[in-house]
Amino acid sequence: MRVPRRRETGSGSGNGSSGGSGGGLRRFGVVLAAALLPMVSTAVPGRAAAAEPRGGHAPLAPAGLTVGDRARPLDVEGAPGFGWRPRDTDPGETQTAYQIRVTRTGAARGGSRQVWDSGKVASARQAYVAYDGPELAGGTGYTWTVRTWDRTGAVSPWAPRAAFDTGISDAQWQASWIRRTTADKDDYTLARKEFTVGASPVVRARLYVAASQQYQAYVNGRLVDRGGAYAYPDEGYYQAADVTRDLKAGRPAAIGVLAHWYGPGQGRPAGEPGLLARLVVEHADGSRQVVVSDGSWRVARGPWLSMPYRNNDGRDYIESVDGRIAQRQQGWNRPGFDASSWQSPQVVGAHPAGVFTHLRSQRTRLAFTTARPVSVTRLASGAVVADFGKIIPAMPRVRFAHGASGRTVDMRAGYVRNADGTVSDSAHDNQKTDLSYHYTQHDGAQSFQAYTYEGFRYLQIDDPGERLSASSIAAVVQHTDADPARAATFSSSDPTLDAVAELMRRSALYDSQEQFLDTPTREKGQFLGDSVDVSRALMAGAGDRALTARAIREFAESQQRYWPDGRMNAVYPNGDGKRDIPDYTEMFPGWVWEYYLNSGDRATLAASYPASAAVADYIRRYIDPATGLVTKLAGGSGAYEYGIIDWPNRYGYDTDTTVRTTVNILAVDALRRTADQAAALGRPKAESEALRADADKLAEAVNDRLRRPDGIYTDGLKADGTRSTHASQIANAYAVSFGIAPDEAVDTIADHLASLKLQMGPMTANWLLTALHRAGRDDQVLARLTDRTSLGWANILARGGTFTWESWEAPDDGQSLSHGWGATALVDLQQEMLGLNITAPAATTLRIRPPRDTALTHASGTVWTQAGTVGVRWNTTAHGTAVKVDIPVNVTAEVQVPLAGGRTPEARGAGPDGASTPRFRGVRNGYAVYTVGSGHSTFTPAA
Repeated sequence: MRVPRRRETGSGSGNGSSGGSGGGLRRFGVVLAAALLPMVSTAVPGRAAAAEPRGGHAPLAPAGLTVGDRARPLDVEGAPGFGWRPRDTDPGETQTAYQIRVTRTGAARGGSRQVWDSGKVASARQAYVAYDGPELAGGTGYTWTVRTWDRTGAVSPWAPRAAFDTGISDAQWQASWIRRTTADKDDYTLARKEFTVGASPVVRARLYVAASQQYQAYVNGRLVDRGGAYAYPDEGYYQAADVTRDLKAGRPAAIGVLAHWYGPGQGRPAGEPGLLARLVVEHADGSRQVVVSDGSWRVARGPWLSMPYRNNDGRDYIESVDGRIAQRQQGWNRPGFDASSWQSPQVVGAHPAGVFTHLRSQRTRLAFTTARPVSVTRLASGAVVADFGKIIPAMPRVRFAHGASGRTVDMRAGYVRNADGTVSDSAHDNQKTDLSYHYTQHDGAQSFQAYTYEGFRYLQIDDPGERLSASSIAAVVQHTDADPARAATFSSSDPTLDAVAELMRRSALYDSQEQFLDTPTREKGQFLGDSVDVSRALMAGAGDRALTARAIREFAESQQRYWPDGRMNAVYPNGDGKRDIPDYTEMFPGWVWEYYLNSGDRATLAASYPASAAVADYIRRYIDPATGLVTKLAGGSGAYEYGIIDWPNRYGYDTDTTVRTTVNILAVDALRRTADQAAALGRPKAESEALRADADKLAEAVNDRLRRPDGIYTDGLKADGTRSTHASQIANAYAVSFGIAPDEAVDTIADHLASLKLQMGPMTANWLLTALHRAGRDDQVLARLTDRTSLGWANILARGGTFTWESWEAPDDGQSLSHGWGATALVDLQQEMLGLNITAPAATTLRIRPPRDTALTHASGTVWTQAGTVGVRWNTTAHGTAVKVDIPVNVTAEVQVPLAGGRTPEARGAGPDGASTPRFRGVRNGYAVYTVGSGHSTFTPAA
């Protein structure tokens, strides 16, 4: 007989709370950093609250200065949002005020001048603090600094100055869109311009490039920037590069751009090929030199040959490169190259021109690293197979020492190997994608490198004509440019759990490219549901904010472009126009709210609120007055009509329902999270209250009409009003995780959930973990994360997977072996196994509560938050659970320590507001509850 356990309360995610302000944030925690501060006196329950504050040291200079959460942006548009990390040697410290100064840099002597001084502002804000001075000039360099005051009124030194550039407006380009006249559907165009740098020393130089759809930019032969701009031409992107060191006074110089256009596909809208460039050089004598794209440039076709699509989804083309052409074009991006045989470009017109009506800064960048194979095998056929050890999103690179002119070397990448050691090229194994490459050699030494990334693990090189070693083969791995210093790590007593954490962290990073992806191979599209999942894991595991902010903006724009009724596109941008999935649309408000909790980015919250409000209104229109339930929520088609529910396996969910339980529960969450946004933005109280009232009525109707007498949720109602007889795991997990289920029903539902093990797909299975945790079943959370023999993340590892899958059955069903949406459970792993929750925007408050009643004996981690790095370590001892935490300045944490034998632990460290010990708050649900401030605190079981 199972002994009933007390259900844990107040530990749900922002998406899963039953009302109010959305609860705590679901994030991934990660190996404990060194203690920030020494341990101090013991806390005595009942007395600790009266401890005297301590301190006396002035704050240290702030660190980690960012603009828009980027360290050195070159393309800031609108009012900059400043961020920093307050520092202090005193425990329990907070920031009570700040002062910012912004200075415009100048090329000429004495050209720098201060443009804004905020004065002393009484505020604890340290993230996305808006500039409030005179309008900043476009395309201009600025520096800024900040100082802070602590709770005693002591002021810090000024922070070392950080720099940023403003972006340029459409009117400032004064350049022309150009392209090569061609009928090529897969168009690789080389474009170049040669000029002489002015005589005065170069003090600043910026190259701005916009290209449809990919480009590599060179100055004097050096690769200075590369990017993809998969956007509608009226929502185009540009990037800026610092090329100051590449230009020398009085010397000849060349700009070269390799632009790639390959038409519409998933993630790529229909448009036109085009290239726009502007180089601005500032000299020591105060003069400026500007070089722009125009009819004087020269263009030629690159050495890529015409080939068919790899597949009919993403619509990448097979790459076949003629090295003989590449040899003739060698040096094309350097001064002195003979381009007399090249043609003049077609000039579309000065920007804005034709379809290219608007550009804005991309804000996100890509990072590139070189991966080497972990092994290289030579087959009896002479083929060479390189194994990179894991699935990577990359461009293969092969160096040949002894090429022979005209020899074509065939290569193919892939996910799995056949029994004979060759790389499988079957559609089943490779997401119905042809992953072949072809290279025609010239004489002598040379290298082949693909241009467009694909996901793969293995690379087979057929008959290379020479012996290739591991040093001859590489892959250029790409992903969004997340700061490695923010990367989360995790360590515990269970090696499988640790491996699952790393699997999910890496999968989320590799699935984050120019945009969020479903997979880096087949479709490569930014699907809304996939984006929500991967975004959550990326914020948790990599500390990245920029890609999420951009994706939120893009999906809000999809509503404006296609959906006046409040829906959002299922994929955006995309090549097949207008299409939606209703329950993807429902996910948007919760995603925005979670981003806000992570970041504290009020500007993005305000900009996206109209889209969330439109989603709420869309949902309201489909609430049937007769039942009070969302009925046949318009949208989708085929298998997605009225809602995707789960994908690709729904595990028996009754789709013969017009009222779907999952759709209704997501609707409740969308209304609540929109209400949270309205309240946070200070909108009229009646607005948020109306949203909450509608959410509560809908939740009541769900509970009244969609449950069996025993409290278990069914899958919905049939068209005749009868209740479905099927009680899916997903319907019941949603009910608990999103705070719908009444308290008295949760234990019964948890028994039902646990009995089913895992019958939810990787897209949604994280909500099962949330539900089990909220029901006090952390032992079941651990089981689902580490069970190697049944469906789940550990089973992926047990079957040789190195990336999360599209479905748990992917190797059997031919689904994707590189689908990042399963990585979203990183958030649950941190929240439920490490015990770390963010409970207020920008991580200004935290809750730390280790799990109980699991087989884990210890876990430790650090996680980057907007306020700084948080460290948590807990371990079980013979006397109970010991907990250690490291909390950043300006943060307060509630620490809940499991009671052992009814005894409270010995508490040492930092209390709030400088108190000399953690402040004891009482006992709650079997935990001793304390409040701590910044610094290092420990909780040791009483002997």
